[in-house]
Amino acid sequence: MSHLIDLSPLRRSPAFARMWIGSTLSGIGGQLTVVTVMLHVFALTGSTFAVSMIAVAGLVPMIFAGLYGGMLADAFDRRRVALIAATVTFAATALLATLTWTHAVTIWWLYALSMIISAANSVGMATRTAIVPRLLPLDLLAPASALNGVAFGMTVMVGPAVAGLLVALTGYGWTYSIDVLLMLSMFLGLWTLPSLRPEGQVVRPGLAPLVDGARFLRNAGNIRMQYILDICAMTFGQPLALFPALGTVILGGGAVTTGLLTAAVAIGTFLCSLFSGRIVHYRWHGRGIARAVQGYGVSIALFGLILLAGTILPALQGATASSPNVLLITLACVALALSGATDNISSIYRNTMMQAAVPDTMRGRLQGVFIVVVAGGPRLGALYAGTLATISALWFPPLLGGLLVIGLVAFFLRLTPRFRDYDAENPEP
Repeated sequence: MSHLIDLSPLRRSPAFARMWIGSTLSGIGGQLTVVTVMLHVFALTGSTFAVSMIAVAGLVPMIFAGLYGGMLADAFDRRRVALIAATVTFAATALLATLTWTHAVTIWWLYALSMIISAANSVGMATRTAIVPRLLPLDLLAPASALNGVAFGMTVMVGPAVAGLLVALTGYGWTYSIDVLLMLSMFLGLWTLPSLRPEGQVVRPGLAPLVDGARFLRNAGNIRMQYILDICAMTFGQPLALFPALGTVILGGGAVTTGLLTAAVAIGTFLCSLFSGRIVHYRWHGRGIARAVQGYGVSIALFGLILLAGTILPALQGATASSPNVLLITLACVALALSGATDNISSIYRNTMMQAAVPDTMRGRLQGVFIVVVAGGPRLGALYAGTLATISALWFPPLLGGLLVIGLVAFFLRLTPRFRDYDAENPEP
């Protein structure tokens, strides 16, 4: 059995391959905008809390969009739903670029358009994920999740690093404009898909399908537990909102350092996926998720310790926005790369569990909830990190949060033997 990634999904399904390529290219553009908006807000306000509020502001519309979008994916042609969501994201990003070039952008525009993009992405992501099991057989779902890890790694590795350089060299307008161009690839990947109406009983949009989804989730202990563990990890172990300040206060290097820190997470994700040949064949997905999340907590706590060292040890001080501390930046990037690798292992098992254990007639709604958890957790994490850093120090949120993640996973795993024994060869929700 090879340690290298299994490329079978790309060979077996041309439709999946096209959607994967389109998602990857447009994802790079999306990451350009995510990082640029953070830097833009920090430049306008000088506040880490204001940066964290970008994520928080998008939380409520993202929750409603994820849940409603999942229901739409169970009611209509999933190809059409994904295309409409991509169109909304494209239009909002184009408006953001236009406002920037015409010098009409304000912090309120940045917040508002970030909320719209977040909501549209929730619908699109839930729908595209629900599409994958219709394009591939059961035994290729885990390799497909690993390929999505490669895509995510490339998008977050390339996007933030390029965003930091573009902002430093040319300003904000070019970065938003490049995202607009890259978004076109998403339309190609989706447009060439066949019609994909839900199988089984088709629901009508409304309150009843949401109630049915909630009832299903109440009886799906394994799915519910993976949600809980991911929320723990992302709420207490997501330091992204701190990155713009770290590039100014502790590490030095400004916008370039912000891009490097974000890219380091993706490098870990990318390398982990690249050598995921054995990982995707591990059958005890419940244990795999729990151990990977604990590993994530260890890496985030290590990141906090590195920042603490840079704060209290005179030998490691002296970095400024114009004089980056190369040693500290390197150590921080290593810790963040480890966090990306462990989170990717958890993601492979969580995605596979969702796609294999949930029936197609319910898959859109559960994917909607899944996207809300995956995307909502980091927003709670931004609030946690931004607020705690404001009243304490930049190193404290990741150090405390990493330790909390380790302890909470141990606690929940002890309470749920059924989740510990989840077998991918006999998937049960």
